[in-house]
Amino acid sequence: MRSARELLISGVVVLFCTASPLHAAPPSLPLEHVKDIALPDPAARFDYLSFESSRRRLFVANMGADRVLAIDVETGKVHIIPDMPDVHGVLAVATVGRVYATVTGRNQLAAIDIDTFKTIAVAPTGRYPDGIAFVPHPQTLYVSDKLGHSDTVIAGPTHRRIGTIKLNGEVGNTQYDLVSKHVFANVATTSELVEIDPETHKVIARHPLKGARGNHGLYIEPDQHLAFIACEDNNQLIVFDLDTKQQTAAFPVGVGPDVLAFDQKLHLLYVASESGVVSMFTEQARQLVKIGEGRLAPAAHSVAVNPLTHEVYFPLQDIDGHPVLRVMRPLAQSH
Repeated sequence: MRSARELLISGVVVLFCTASPLHAAPPSLPLEHVKDIALPDPAARFDYLSFESSRRRLFVANMGADRVLAIDVETGKVHIIPDMPDVHGVLAVATVGRVYATVTGRNQLAAIDIDTFKTIAVAPTGRYPDGIAFVPHPQTLYVSDKLGHSDTVIAGPTHRRIGTIKLNGEVGNTQYDLVSKHVFANVATTSELVEIDPETHKVIARHPLKGARGNHGLYIEPDQHLAFIACEDNNQLIVFDLDTKQQTAAFPVGVGPDVLAFDQKLHLLYVASESGVVSMFTEQARQLVKIGEGRLAPAAHSVAVNPLTHEVYFPLQDIDGHPVLRVMRPLAQSH
């Protein structure tokens, strides 16, 4: 049972959490449970997360409740950003003071003020917007149109749609690569990682992914210049070298891998899956080594990392009938 009292004032939920026993992590998962932050009901599905370091704030797409949650991870205060039907993707960009969310129920991208939590603009996308990538120069956003088989390009300063890039298949997550300054998108239908030049808004290369089925989740690690790709239909994690443009490894992970998170300082990769299984890898000399795997909780398919504390966040939709944000920490960082 959740041990918290909630106060709702002008869309802000303040959570007063009393002490409760800590739950142990699965024995095969090298994480320690730090705390749970109670989240406002109802118990409903979550999707993408985005952590903003300067404000110590985690933005969560609470898809099943048609809202975005802004969680102060230090105080436990939660602000509700409403009217986001079927929200999937969320991305906080501190440099422009915005949080972007894909409002899938309306086929729109919403731009939200990062401090006031007010929606200041919306832009049309293609069918079923999902993931979001931000290109800093020029300021543009690339939105994965999962069922529209495209990426929509939106100008950051004006929040206007300026282009549509046909990708010829179901599109998974889209990410910006700081090294090449290109955009990469998963195209699951063709089992490809597609490379886009944001200067011309054109596809410049299609990289085949051997053995990929349903390549959806994507994380680009800039220091080692690797792409980590989660394949939801055959439960594989693919490693793709962005320097050589070659696939270098593949690993089995939990059923239905979805969201990926990477701790750059500790070189730890987290793969969260629909089955609730979390897989952990360490990166050593541009190679991955699996260091643990275990079932965390039902539908624990979303994950984010706090690069300042190395805490790991898992929004869980139904723990004793209520949603919580589970905060964990690698065992090596526990003391």
